[in-house]
Amino acid sequence: MPRGDKSAYTDKQKRKAEHIAESYESRGVSEPEAKGRAWATVNKESGGGNKSGSGVGKPETHGASRKGGKIGGQAAASRPKAARQASAKKAAQTRKRNESDS
Repeated sequence: MPRGDKSAYTDKQKRKAEHIAESYESRGVSEPEAKGRAWATVNKESGGGNKSGSGVGKPETHGASRKGGKIGGQAAASRPKAARQASAKKAAQTRKRNESDS
């Protein structure tokens, strides 16, 4: 099997990778980089391709997803309340201004 061949992966794993890649792309990551990150995440969570025919799979660990979620809020949580409020007010003004422009 050549490198990059996805025939050993289940349909669920393929869908999962596609969904993760779309999420990365929506955040501005290039398509090839997004695909690479997505498959790395699938491999980390499920241990690689599971389609073998034996019918016995390994349980998935969602540690990689959980870790990303935990890290995501740390930057905001470490800022003072006044800074967060000022940022929120500025964002609201920007949304209001952009709404009136369109």
